Amino acid sequence: MKNIFAAVLLSLLSLTAAAERADSLKPAQVEYDSADLDGVNGVRTLTGNVILTRGTLLLKADRAVVRETPEGYMTVTLTANNGKLTTFRQKRDGGPNLWVEGQAERIEYDERAELVRLYSNALIKELENDQLSNQVTGPFISYDSRKEVATVRNDVSGQSKVGGGRGTLILSPKRTPAGGAQ
Repeated sequence: MKNIFAAVLLSLLSLTAAAERADSLKPAQVEYDSADLDGVNGVRTLTGNVILTRGTLLLKADRAVVRETPEGYMTVTLTANNGKLTTFRQKRDGGPNLWVEGQAERIEYDERAELVRLYSNALIKELENDQLSNQVTGPFISYDSRKEVATVRNDVSGQSKVGGGRGTLILSPKRTPAGGAQ
């Protein structure tokens, strides 16, 4: 999925390390409980404990719908059952233990537009040595990787509404105190 999930976090928080570049060159393996594969219409519906692995990228959902255009572009919609979340995790370049993680009730990815949207209880965070570095939350997070523009809104519709939810941005300091003591 072209490392789009890692790109979301990296651009949202102005981070310096990039996603694991080698992942985009590796085959994807998808595990599921059942599948409906429609080759004529280019739609694959995978249900039941869906786990997609591509290099260090790991996606988990209760359901995944993959649509492919005649030109070969994919759109992927990952959803979770009531009360659960769809998740992703991917290693970042730049060090041995740098990760990006995220979750939402629904995640949509449009390969042609290079656009990812996280709906309802959206969270994206960066980890360094298993410690939280940065985090953004909101009812809706969208990232356009072509324009490198992120949008966080207080309603799952992608709009900001009076009385809607609130987001949170956590930015950890990148520098250490004088003398290196922490």
